[in-house]
Amino acid sequence: MPDRHVPTAPAADDRELTTLRIEHHADGVAVLRLDRPDRRNAQTVRMFAEFGIAARQLSGSAVRALVITGTGDLAFSAGFDLGEIDVIAAMGVRDFLQFQETATNGIQALRSLPFPVIAAVQGAAVGGGLALALAADIRLVTPSTRLSAAFIRMGLSAGELGTSYQLPRLIGPGVAAEFAYTGRTMDGAEAVRTGLANRMVDDDRLDAEALTLARTIAQRDPAEVRLEKMLLHRAIEVPSFAAILDLERALRLATAGEPA
Repeated sequence: MPDRHVPTAPAADDRELTTLRIEHHADGVAVLRLDRPDRRNAQTVRMFAEFGIAARQLSGSAVRALVITGTGDLAFSAGFDLGEIDVIAAMGVRDFLQFQETATNGIQALRSLPFPVIAAVQGAAVGGGLALALAADIRLVTPSTRLSAAFIRMGLSAGELGTSYQLPRLIGPGVAAEFAYTGRTMDGAEAVRTGLANRMVDDDRLDAEALTLARTIAQRDPAEVRLEKMLLHRAIEVPSFAAILDLERALRLATAGEPA
């Protein structure tokens, strides 16, 4: 029997954002806001596609630093919207693979933005919401923040959306293993203590603190900041100290004399 076809992504020329909102501020700062507060900013098939659309729009702009956050104060993102489980269940193999590719490509596109990305995490960041926060370069949390891989509680592993790559690099393999195997919840204080988050701020100051940090970054030489982001990403992927030294030298030679 042929797979039942269920569309999993918008058409290539569909540039409208319906689950996300981009807000451009002065001085090269932008905010990408998950905009489904009635569903605790839960992710949908459409939202995963829009991550890629938003990344393309932002990468072609004059943005120097980006804040990713949720709408409302209940959740950064409560993970995948269980109201769309029927959509997933109706997919055949071909459509499910396409959905997985859309989801992973969306997260990867945001992680690969050439400028720094700050995740401002208030409330729940669960499953795919956690994966989105981990895709940022910097994470700010609040006393209300609740983080959970959660996948294991749904019969899945933490090997979803890059979580299994990011967690051990941020908090170490032992802490990552216990966190992933149990599916337990981590609060903001523990996130800072383990290194998952950079710092904790008051809930009512989160947006202001994230924007202040973004503006500080945006004031730096944009070419140098982009180069530094590239090097930091590559530094956790290359096999040796010598390899990163070679890469640093090559990039310095390639960018020598370039205008800011």
